[in-house]
Formats: sequence, structure tokens, C-alpha cells
Amino acid sequence: MCGLPAWPYPRLAAHRGAGKSAPENTLAALRFGYARGYRMAEIDVKLSADGVAFLLHDDTLDRTTNGRGRADGLPWRELAQLDAGSWHSPAFAGESIPSLVAVARWARANDVAINIEIKPSPGRERETGAAVALDAKSLWAGADVQPLLSSFSEVALDAAREAAAELPRAWLLEGFPNDWQMTLVRLGCIAVDPKHTLLSEDMVRDLRGAGLRVATWTVNEPARVAELAEWGVDTIITDSVDAIAPDSVPARI
Repeated sequence: MCGLPAWPYPRLAAHRGAGKSAPENTLAALRFGYARGYRMAEIDVKLSADGVAFLLHDDTLDRTTNGRGRADGLPWRELAQLDAGSWHSPAFAGESIPSLVAVARWARANDVAINIEIKPSPGRERETGAAVALDAKSLWAGADVQPLLSSFSEVALDAAREAAAELPRAWLLEGFPNDWQMTLVRLGCIAVDPKHTLLSEDMVRDLRGAGLRVATWTVNEPARVAELAEWGVDTIITDSVDAIAPDSVPARI
């Protein structure tokens, strides 16, 4: 077995900052997960028209804000004025889109580990990977636990590697391509982060035996979370922050 790289992250992470119970990718969602014992959150980060890193999952503003059109079509000063809470429920009306700067400030003040999914708008993969990595390096300078950078985009991860090689990286996967092992080496990833339905006990054992950490998404059934934890999955991303308490999960192997 190859030695495993350091993994200072909790066993459970709140998906999009508890994004089912509160508006996803907002400070309200991060606080919701924190109040239920979660000390790690997964967030999606992209760039505004003027290059500011901010939280949003989709390529457009339509689903989770009162804005319309491309998510990278507005400068940050306009994005910051949008309502990113009313779509979820009246209790969160007026909740704003946070910048990565605001999230870093909150996370460091509350000792919450962050998995930054680099979620570039189409055509801005390399620019976004580099910018988000550089911002993360600066914002978490001196922190005991650095953010984990992940992405489905090989181009974004490669740019992140070039910009801030010291930050840990994970490759998000919806399937394992034939060259996945070579790609992980090329991107300098310490972890693989596949959809949980792709994992079996043997696969988790083999991945860890090859010196890789294993994260997975998005697991909302308590029994499946327990199974994956028993197999040795290092971090499990979930929406079910109300149903799955962090202290209910078996200790990491």
C-alpha cells in the first residue's frame, strides 16, 4: 500500500453549504450546517465579469437568484445586489450571493474546512482555475487547514495546479475514463471524488491502496453514508444535514 497523503478534513461535508435546508451557496446555508455540527462545507465558485470569485452553481442566474442570464455576465457590484434567498423560501428573502472573500473570513473565524469546487462558466476554465486557486492561497494563508480544490474540469484543475501547487486537489468524476489514473497524476491530485454510486468496497480499498484519498457525492441516505464510511471513504458530501449527525458516522480508518 502506498502512503496516504495528509487529509485534515472531517468525514462529512455539507453540500453547497447545506443547500437543501437553506439557499445553496450562501452564508445562510453555511451557518445552517454549522449549527448542526458540520465543520466542513462544499461550495461552488466561479468568476464575475470583472474577475471576482463568488459562489454559484449554475451557468446562469435564473434558478437561484432574481437575476437573469449568464452568471459571468455581470460585474461583482451588480451580482452582490441580487436576492439569492427568496427562491428557496420567504425566511431567506434578501440573502445575498457571497464572495469567496466573505466565505473565507467566515470559515476561518469558525474553524470550518472548505471544499471549493471550481465551477467555471463555459470558456473560462483556465482563467477560473488559476484565479480561484490564487485567491484561496491568499485568503487561507497561514491557516492550519487549507481548502480542498476540486473540479470536473481538467483544464481548471491544471490551471489551479500551476497557480498554487501547494493546495490539495481532487478530481470530480461522474464516471471513470480509461486514462483516469494518468490524469490524476498529471493534475497532481491527492484525491478522487466520484459520484457515490460508482464506488464499491473493493474500489475504495484499491484507490486508497494506490495512495489516493477518496471523497464522494452526494449521499443523502444514512445507511449509505455509514456503509461508505466503513469502507474507508475519507469525506462524504451530503445534503442531509438534519438527518445525518456528524458524530453518528464511524471514525475514519
